[in-house]
Amino acid sequence: MHTRPLDGITVLALEHAIAAPFCTRQLADLGARVIKIERPDGGDFARGYDSRTRGLASHFVWTNRSKESLTLDLKQPPALQLLRELLAGADVLVQNLAPGAAARLGLGYEALREQHPRLVVCDISGYGSDGPYRDKKAYDLLIQSEAALLSITGTPQEPCKAGISIADIAAGMYAFTGVLGALLQRERSGRGSHVEVSMLEALAEWMGFPMYYAYDGQDAPARSGAAHASIYPYGPFETGDGRLVMLGLQNEREWKAFCERVLRRPELALDPRFDSTASRSQHRGELRGLILDLFATLTAAEILARLDEAQIANAAVNDVAQLWRHPQLLARGRFRSIDSPVGELRALLPPVTSDAYACRMDAIPRLGQHTRAILRELGRSDADIEALRQARAV
Repeated sequence: MHTRPLDGITVLALEHAIAAPFCTRQLADLGARVIKIERPDGGDFARGYDSRTRGLASHFVWTNRSKESLTLDLKQPPALQLLRELLAGADVLVQNLAPGAAARLGLGYEALREQHPRLVVCDISGYGSDGPYRDKKAYDLLIQSEAALLSITGTPQEPCKAGISIADIAAGMYAFTGVLGALLQRERSGRGSHVEVSMLEALAEWMGFPMYYAYDGQDAPARSGAAHASIYPYGPFETGDGRLVMLGLQNEREWKAFCERVLRRPELALDPRFDSTASRSQHRGELRGLILDLFATLTAAEILARLDEAQIANAAVNDVAQLWRHPQLLARGRFRSIDSPVGELRALLPPVTSDAYACRMDAIPRLGQHTRAILRELGRSDADIEALRQARAV
């Protein structure tokens, strides 16, 4: 087995929900040892979000494989002392506690950097460590709203949120890359650093296209459901067998091929209502009617075949069950089996494939599964550990 990029790196994670766990799971994918600090009375509250994955919570299963679970009640001095001992051997501390909570525990970067000069500290928050919104609660939907994502997503009649926790995911991705960058910088400077990521700033970055589209007070992209706001035909269309297909045209060459080989009405290519991107968008109602009239006579498979033959970009509109058995994912062997407290589960390989190493794909931990082993690493005897348990410090 080749070594992984983060083999030998130890990450302490004071984390809950999605953003920080997604960041640290990716660090674990690359070989880091991730010790997840959880409350003894229930742990990461994402463990209780649902029970859809054979009794486990779907969010938790997704973001917490390959980690060790250590239960500590950090409000108790003996537990906080254990964490401080772990910090002596850690490379990275990632936390997304409530604003100011880590600092109140003495775990802010300013308090740690002198004692642990090589430590990378990554703070993830909703709005950042200062500013008027610092103390506001920041759930994913609220950040989608503040970052204007809802203003461009949905139908003309109603805004819609993204169907996944996109603000958390954005923050988790930037935290992951920020930690990697800090570790690379440490190799050069010999010193750790402070990495800060806010959900609002992460999602605002992902809003770059609509922000520039609406520059200097211009109109923002209109909400257009699953269709494109300014290009047509580009979006979902119903078929004769009750399914949907997605297609997209980008230029006049493709429009001509679409008329000739898909609609089989070559005269439409020269129709003045449809002879440019702007005119097709302006007359999208009429064009949609023409497309649907033909598509109603064909199955989704027949339409996709015509689109492929014409080299028109297209896709099936799959549901989640179909994603689990997507032929491309299966053909590329993208699924693995991982262990969990409820037995073997399927898991998707990380999307980055390297010929230098294989990503780590270890078990999802039960709450406190590694507490005893980690405390013994710190020199605690069985009697010491039992006393800590009796005091509910671990």
